[in-house]
Amino acid sequence: MNPTIKDVAKQANVSIATVSRVLHNLGGYSDKTKQRVNQTIKELKYQPNAIARGLINKRTQTIGVLFPDVSSAFSSDLLYGIDGFVHNRNYSVMVCNTAQDSKRTLKYLQLLREKQVDGIIFIFSSEVLKKEYYDMLESMNIPVVLISSQTDFAKVPYVKVDDYQAAYDAVDYLLTKGHSKIAMISGTKGDPIAGTPRVEGYRKALEAHGIAFESRYLVYGDFLYESGSRAMEVILQEAPEVTAVFAANDEMAIGALSSVTKQGLNVPGDISIMGYDDLRLARMVNPPLTTVRQPLYDIGMIASEKLISMIESGEPAKSQICAHSIVERHTVRAII
Repeated sequence: MNPTIKDVAKQANVSIATVSRVLHNLGGYSDKTKQRVNQTIKELKYQPNAIARGLINKRTQTIGVLFPDVSSAFSSDLLYGIDGFVHNRNYSVMVCNTAQDSKRTLKYLQLLREKQVDGIIFIFSSEVLKKEYYDMLESMNIPVVLISSQTDFAKVPYVKVDDYQAAYDAVDYLLTKGHSKIAMISGTKGDPIAGTPRVEGYRKALEAHGIAFESRYLVYGDFLYESGSRAMEVILQEAPEVTAVFAANDEMAIGALSSVTKQGLNVPGDISIMGYDDLRLARMVNPPLTTVRQPLYDIGMIASEKLISMIESGEPAKSQICAHSIVERHTVRAII
């Protein structure tokens, strides 16, 4: 028969409540008692029963994480931060791939309801929290934190960077390097989160330097590698005078880099390219990509910390804008 918490308490000569507090890192006991309980757990090979624990504290120690695309490097960098934090707090993660499809998202929310998760982290790369999602989350009565999005729903905090300012700073960086003919590969047209604000940042940076916006310098993609490659082909054909390109994410920037190379041109000798995100891929391409860094690992950790705090305290959390930075590598040259 498997040992129980009562067996641990008896052998360690402490109460069941003390064993439970040690298991949950709640404090209220000496280091000597903690060591004795942990040693007893090891000797008896006791494994806490997650279901029983859940019945006692009305929690499953599980959170749901909904990604728009689990295969993307953006998602994996965020998940690394999320899992790193929740693991240390003795929570587990259920990952759902929504594919940015409403029906699929609602189906996953229903699944997470049935699994009785304690909270949800919702990652949006290009949309806001829809009312139909919010209504279901309200009915679940569990805390929610958004990543890379924002909302007017007061109960839902978000963690993200300032997309407008980050894009502005990226283009300003290119301008200080002497570039004035700067094209942009944007994400999905009309996207209110990572699309429009980054385009506005691009346009305002040009305006601040007295440079008129040229509509033919702005080409739309969809944040995927292939669209960056196609957009770069359009720029090379329609605006060959361009000396620098700012892409709204690293995947499209790497796609643009591949197109330039296929044309027999050199980066940054013939044209400079700058990305946005600072994915691990940005360090792996040749030449390594100059980019705007979103601290994705940190964002994942911060969102997890806020969510678990809301779960355990019942108190609301505040939204947070994280700092971005310019990461200089080898795809941008100065024009003298």
